[in-house]
Amino acid sequence: MNMGEGRRSVSRRSWMKRLLAGLAAGLLVNRRPAAAKVEEEREGLRETGPLTVRVTRPFDAETPVREFTSFLTPNHRFFVRSHFGPPDEERISEANWRLRVDGLVERPAEFRLKDLHQMDAATITAVVQCSGNGRAFHRPKVPGVQWERGAVGNAQWTGVRLRDLLTRAGVKDQARHVQLQGADRPVVASVPLFIRSIPLEKALHPDTILAYEMNGRPLPLLHGAPLRVITPGWMADSCIKWLSGITVQAEEAKGYYMQTAYRVPAKPVEPTATTHVPSIPVEAMVVKSLVAAPEEGETVKVGPIMIQGVAWSGEAGVVKVEVSLDEGKSWEPARLVGEDHPYAWRQWQLAWKPAGAGTVTILCRATDARGDRQPATTPWNPSGFLWNGWDRVTVTVAGD
Repeated sequence: MNMGEGRRSVSRRSWMKRLLAGLAAGLLVNRRPAAAKVEEEREGLRETGPLTVRVTRPFDAETPVREFTSFLTPNHRFFVRSHFGPPDEERISEANWRLRVDGLVERPAEFRLKDLHQMDAATITAVVQCSGNGRAFHRPKVPGVQWERGAVGNAQWTGVRLRDLLTRAGVKDQARHVQLQGADRPVVASVPLFIRSIPLEKALHPDTILAYEMNGRPLPLLHGAPLRVITPGWMADSCIKWLSGITVQAEEAKGYYMQTAYRVPAKPVEPTATTHVPSIPVEAMVVKSLVAAPEEGETVKVGPIMIQGVAWSGEAGVVKVEVSLDEGKSWEPARLVGEDHPYAWRQWQLAWKPAGAGTVTILCRATDARGDRQPATTPWNPSGFLWNGWDRVTVTVAGD
């Protein structure tokens, strides 16, 4: 995700009008040579692993949850999200692309992709999840892309540590934040750029990387090529795609996407609240789990059935997953299986033998190492962020 430049006194309603106008213009005028490449990648998705499309332009699509029975989410089945779509392909070609590092640094610098490949590489396995994943389940409903369960994925990311670039540039003492900007641009100039910042502490963490590979292959265009920020344990709003600019500064980034969007109330609010309430940036992920199999609406036979899924948290590992087959009256511990990495999801399984034919709802909830447990439902917020209510899958058990 990426965008936001300068502070603008624009109301949410008027800004949305501008954004919709920009999207409409994008439907009429194809201004991006990258469109052919994007269509090629979309065609690949349709042929080898169709996604559930939520918005066609820019292309926003989620992964069918049945794909989460595997530890790593394949590139072509990994959810896609951006505000404006990829930048001009020429602009991010290896010959033209540069990464600028400036601001409160002793030695402003520019890096080419080959410069980064010559630096020490780092590999992190981490979940990347859209902040709005699960937005469709908030009640009352909120505006925005109506993501359900699949705007998330787990991948192996390889690149360079952000701190290595900042060390080369020499961070000044007064620095507190690192602003990140991608090469993507809105169709209409009045729409703010997607610019966000992260605290210097997160930027200097050894696990925060600038990725040029995804699951052992060059980063795909739809996932931010040539370079994408990966902030393990944090929501994807800080995982800027098509990275082209890093600015070290004393304050948070200004502009819509940092000061208005991607924020949640500091304290729970009622849906009827109309006055401004203090808010904080969306940062770390919250503990969450999903049922990957059986699928919603599936008909299963009486007999042993393996319920399986995934669970993850922000900067704390998952230590327990529980399953309920009686609407939360009782819970049975699932077995954690497979690989265990600090920022990756954990796979889990539970053997189930239905007592007889009928309709059964499978619920799951996870608990992390900090003791945070997935709640039955998520506190409402006006942007529909950070949904982590119990996952719910209803199946029909067929008779003999």
